Amino acid sequence: MNLKILLPFEIFAESTDVLRIVADTTDGSYGFLPHRLDCVAALVPGILTYETNDGRTAYVAVDEGVLVKAGAEVTVSVRRAIGGNDLGELNDAVERDFLKVDDQERNVRSAVAKLESGLMGRLAEFEHDR
Repeated sequence: MNLKILLPFEIFAESTDVLRIVADTTDGSYGFLPHRLDCVAALVPGILTYETNDGRTAYVAVDEGVLVKAGAEVTVSVRRAIGGNDLGELNDAVERDFLKVDDQERNVRSAVAKLESGLMGRLAEFEHDR
């Protein structure tokens, strides 16, 4: 199989001659082999594992996304990804990077909510004054 992992603004990884892929989906953990029927799977945050013909196993921490298998082509599209060969180091990187981004997203969402509520209040005042 040929595996391509896409991020919103770049290609994170491409690998040919992939023997198997294991990914966490909304319905549990699934394995994908070359002769599996074509499918689409919604991914949840977790570790995507794939093994190549040369015996190398790679681990990629992925955020929410989608996996599409069409023939020998497997495309994974996710918001964020971190690769590694050691699960311990990968776990540390996920905690450090993903959690930091989650805090930033939470702060942005809070600021947007405050802006929206302020705007709605002003619109209500404007409507009342008319």
